[in-house]
Amino acid sequence: MEITSLVPTKLENYFDDDPYLRPYRDDIVERYRQMQDILHHINQYMGGLENFTRGYEYFGFNQLEDGSIIYREWAPAAVNLALIGDFNQWNRNSHQLQKKEYGAWEIILPPNSDGTSAIPHASIVKVEVTSIHGDKVDHISPWIRYAVPSKISSVYDGIYWQTSQSHIFKYPRPKKPLSLKVYECHVGISSPEPKIATYNNFRENILPRIADLGYNCIQMMAIMEHTYYASFGYQVTNFFAVSSRYGTPEELKLLIDTAHSLGIIVLLDLVHSHASKNVLDGLNQFDGTDSCYFLGGPLGMHPQWDSRLFNYSRQSSFIITISNITEVRRFLLSNLRWYMDEYMFDGFRFDGITSMLYRNHGLQGFSGNYEEYFGSSVDNDALIYLMLANHFLHSFYPDIITIAEDVSGMPGMCRDVEYGGIGFDYRLAMAIPDMWIKMLKEERDEEWRMGHIVYTLTNHRFKEKVIAYAESHDQALVGDKTIAFWLMDKEMYTNMSKLSVLTPIVERGLALHKMIRLVTFGLGGQGYLNFSGNEFGHPEWLDFPRTGNNENYSYARRQYNLVDDNLLRYQYLYHFDKEMIHLEDIHPWLSNDNKYVSCKNEDDKVIVFERSGLIFCFNFHHCKSFSDYKIGIDIPGRYRVALDTDQEIFGGQNRINHNIDHFTSPKPWHNRQHSTQVYIPCRTAFVLAKAKDINEL
Repeated sequence: MEITSLVPTKLENYFDDDPYLRPYRDDIVERYRQMQDILHHINQYMGGLENFTRGYEYFGFNQLEDGSIIYREWAPAAVNLALIGDFNQWNRNSHQLQKKEYGAWEIILPPNSDGTSAIPHASIVKVEVTSIHGDKVDHISPWIRYAVPSKISSVYDGIYWQTSQSHIFKYPRPKKPLSLKVYECHVGISSPEPKIATYNNFRENILPRIADLGYNCIQMMAIMEHTYYASFGYQVTNFFAVSSRYGTPEELKLLIDTAHSLGIIVLLDLVHSHASKNVLDGLNQFDGTDSCYFLGGPLGMHPQWDSRLFNYSRQSSFIITISNITEVRRFLLSNLRWYMDEYMFDGFRFDGITSMLYRNHGLQGFSGNYEEYFGSSVDNDALIYLMLANHFLHSFYPDIITIAEDVSGMPGMCRDVEYGGIGFDYRLAMAIPDMWIKMLKEERDEEWRMGHIVYTLTNHRFKEKVIAYAESHDQALVGDKTIAFWLMDKEMYTNMSKLSVLTPIVERGLALHKMIRLVTFGLGGQGYLNFSGNEFGHPEWLDFPRTGNNENYSYARRQYNLVDDNLLRYQYLYHFDKEMIHLEDIHPWLSNDNKYVSCKNEDDKVIVFERSGLIFCFNFHHCKSFSDYKIGIDIPGRYRVALDTDQEIFGGQNRINHNIDHFTSPKPWHNRQHSTQVYIPCRTAFVLAKAKDINEL
C-alpha cells in the first residue's frame, strides 16, 4: 500500500482547477513526500498498513488460541507496570509486566486449571504504572474496549470485555449513496424522557423514524467513551470503548446492523483532534510523563478546550526511537480500523479539523488568503496524519465516507491524496448555519439580502464537495437556540396547537422554517445534514446535566412526542421535511452539481435557480405576492409543481395550484434560453419538475 511517485500523480490537474495554488507547489509536494516517508517506514519496519492498523490485536487484552490472555502496553518512560483487578483481588505484586523493546510491556496469563479464563468477562481491570519519579498511579488501558463508572469513586473503571455472546452481523454495508442525506444524532438524548436513553431505545424507536423520513445516513455523536457527559462526547477518555452509559458494545452492533438492514449507513463522529486530560481514566500521563501520547509541555494543551493534543509528529519530547515515531500513529489508525471492522461503521466525521491544522488552532479566523494555508502557521504533522488516515481508509474501504469539520477553507481538504489533497470526501459547510443564525438574531426577514444568501450557499471550492445544513447540534447548544425557537420563541409554548389561533408569529415561523431548509437543501451543497428533532422544529436548546444546572436532564432530550401528537403543528414541519427528502430521491440533485441561479432580486426578495432539471422558486417577501412572475428556464417543456411549502398538509394556505401546467416560451430571460410565468405567494417556495404527460406528477 506504498505510493512510489515523488509528487502527487494528478497534481497538475489540481493546479488546472485552482491556478492560485501553483506558487505553493513546493509545500504541497513536501507534504506528500513526508507522507510517503511514513508509508515507507511502515512498510519496511512495521509489516505494512495491513499489520500496522491492527494495533488492537497486539496491544491491550487479547486471547490466545490456548485460552491464555496476553496483555501489552506501550509506556516508554515507565519504570514498572502491574496488572491489577478483580481477577487477582487487586494484588499489585502478582502480575508484573515484563519490559520489551521500544517501550512495550507484556504479560501472559494462562487459563485457570479448569480451563476458564484467568480474567472473567466483564470484570474490572487496571494497570498500576510506576513513573521515573517513583509515583504509582492506577490507569485504564488505552486499548480498553469497555469502561463503566466506578461504584466507589468518581472515575471510570476499565472492563475486560470478552463475551461469548458477541453480535454476528447479518446485513452487509449498504452501497455508498450518491446523494448523502445525513441525520445527525445522539443516542443519549434520543428520548422525550429526561434521562439518558439507550442503544436499544434508538434502534427500536428512532431508526424507524429516520427511515420514514428518508435519510440514508446517520451520524452518531458521543459514541467514543467520555466520562463527562456534558462534553457532548468531545472529551474522549477511552478511544476503543463505546459509551457504556447507553448500553453494551453488542447492543451498539445490533443498532448498526439494524440500520444497515434499513439501507442506512452509519458514520461515527470521531475525535482525533484532542483528548480528555483525565489521568486516572484517560490517556493523559499514561507512562508517568505528559508526552506519552501527547505533545509535552504547553504545546500539548489546547488553550480553549482544556484538553490534551496528540503528538502526530516524528519527534518525541522524551526519547526518539522507532517506537516513538510510530506508536501514536498506530494508536490512531488502529482506532479507525477498530470501528470499521469491529462495529461495521461506514465512515467518519472528523471533529475539530481546524484545530488540528493550525498551530494557533484556528482561533484567529481566516481571510481566505492562500498564505494562511501554508508555511509555519500550519501544523504539517497533523495535516500529514489526516492525509495518511484518508489514504488508509479509502484504500482499504473503497465505499467509505469521510467528512471534515473545518471552518478555515483549507484548499484540497476534499481532493484525493494523489491530487495533492488531504483526501476527505466532504467538508461541512459551516458558514451556512452561521449565516442563518446571524440573520435570525440580528435582522428582520424584510432586511434579508438574497445575494448574500445565494453567495453563502454556493461558496465552496471547485470540485470539493460540501455538506449543507441549516442547523446542527452546534446551533442548538445552550447559549443558542434552534431555528424554530429563534423564529417563534415563547409562542412555541402556547400556540403550536392546531386548536389555537394561528398567530402571525407562528405562521411566519412555520413558513420561514420550511423555506430556509429547502433553499439550503436545494442550493447548498452535494450533501445535506439535519440534527435530530430539527426536522419538526424542535423547540428550545440543548443543555446537558451538569453542576451549573443542578444536573438537570430537561434540555438533554429530543421531544419526539411533539410530532406524534396529531393536534400539534410540529407535524406540518415533519411532513414537509419528509416530502422534501423524498423529492430528492426522485430527482437526485445533490449528486448533480450543475446548478444555475437565474434570479436573486433584492426588491422582490425572490430567488430562482435550476438544478438537476428542477426549478426552485423562493419568495422571501413578508407581504408581496407576485402573479405572472417571469422566470428563466434553460430546458423547454411543460412543468408542474412537485413540492411547495404552502400546502395545507405542511401548515400552509394552499395558495399554489398543483394542477396548472407551466409551459415554457422561447423567450430568453435571466440568461436562460426560455421562460415561463408563475404565481409566487409571499413567504412561499415551490419546486417545478418537468412532466411528459398531464398525469405524470
